[in-house]
Amino acid sequence: MTFAEALKNMRKELNLTQEALAHELKVSFASINKWENNKTKPIRLARERILEFSKAKAVSAEIIEALKLE
Repeated sequence: MTFAEALKNMRKELNLTQEALAHELKVSFASINKWENNKTKPIRLARERILEFSKAKAVSAEIIEALKLE
């Protein structure tokens, strides 16, 4: 699973829109959209926020591992 797929799967598992996830992570909707469509990758700080958020929300281990890989 790619980072883009993992991010999208996490968002869907939590029943969040891209806008809602962007709000939770304190990033723009455009950033979430670009990351999910594999157009860009998040900077280190954003990636750390995504991992912290996914762990706090008890996202599946498979998704968390995929978010760590790239």
